[in-house]
Amino acid sequence: MTEQKNPSAQDDMITPAAESPQQPDVDRREKPQDIQLDQQNEQLNALRKKQRTAPVLGAIAIVLVIALGAGLYYHGHTQGLKQTAAVDELQDQLIALQKTQQQDKQQIADLLSQQDKSQQTSERQEASFSRQLNELQDKVASISGSDAKTWLLAQADFLVKLAGRKLWSDQDVTTAAALLKSADASLADMNDPSLIEVRRALNEDVSSLSAVTQVDFDGIILKTNQLTNQVDNLRLADNDSDEAPMDDDGTSLSSSLSEWRQNLTKSWHNFMSDFITIRRRDSSAEPLLAPNQDVYLRENIRSKLLIAAQAVPRHQDEIYKQSLESVSTWVRAYFDTSDPATKAFLEDVDNLSQQSISMDVPEQLKSQPMLEKLMQTRVRNLLQQPAASTQGG
Repeated sequence: MTEQKNPSAQDDMITPAAESPQQPDVDRREKPQDIQLDQQNEQLNALRKKQRTAPVLGAIAIVLVIALGAGLYYHGHTQGLKQTAAVDELQDQLIALQKTQQQDKQQIADLLSQQDKSQQTSERQEASFSRQLNELQDKVASISGSDAKTWLLAQADFLVKLAGRKLWSDQDVTTAAALLKSADASLADMNDPSLIEVRRALNEDVSSLSAVTQVDFDGIILKTNQLTNQVDNLRLADNDSDEAPMDDDGTSLSSSLSEWRQNLTKSWHNFMSDFITIRRRDSSAEPLLAPNQDVYLRENIRSKLLIAAQAVPRHQDEIYKQSLESVSTWVRAYFDTSDPATKAFLEDVDNLSQQSISMDVPEQLKSQPMLEKLMQTRVRNLLQQPAASTQGG
């Protein structure tokens, strides 16, 4: 406040000096002083202007400082909110990861427990299998140690049962006889006099099979398949070979005028022949086929031959003969029996129909019940001994 009063006093003191240049009576020797006064006045005016702008500048500075502080506060507050949100998000992710980790730990624990249970189950099964294997080894050792020849007896029993299956199911007499001979050889290797009756029964079974008439089933099937391939070579019967009408041979007209009576008579007969036609039928009428029906006829013949071929391994004699009879009837009815290919085809069909596909095989093998009884008394009782000793121990 003091500084503001002093300039005003100086202004009062300088004011007369400022007004002095306007007086006309001033001496020229005072000009340097006037110049100095002017300079002082200019300095005072400059100071006065500075003093007037200083509060404004201070206010502006204060406003700027406040605005800068507010901006810094807002920026810091915004950054703090963002950091808080980021921290919350990271915490949520951390919680989710912890939950996932716990779930994974639980799953791993469950898997480990399941693995332990499976391992325990496997160990129990392994122990059971080991115990069964030991029991089986004990049985085998007891069998081989007590009587190794029982294996030959069991082998002979198996061969006889297999021979019966081949004989009654497949009617394969040759294989059945070979199996019976192999069974007799197994009994011969035992060198046991108590098996003479069984070996005698085996020889009787082989002799009875040798007396059975053999049937070439494979040859019959091959011949039937061959006939199936020959169906297309058969020629259909010609049903249109009717004889000519029974009229005179001289039906041509003459060009001579003197023979007009004969020409008139011939014309009359030709005219009447169109109304009445006489054909001779000395044999029975053959059945007619519609156009393109021969394809279905040939396929039906093939199907019957196929049925006959399938009936051979099944030993269905009645179905076999019925199929061949149907083939023979259709061929004789619809095909030309005078053709050499048809004659050969019918001859093969007749030969096949006369062959029997069933054989008179024995209903029972004498050696089979005898070997079954030996198996019960020797082998099976021997197998039960180790099990009984194991339970007793």
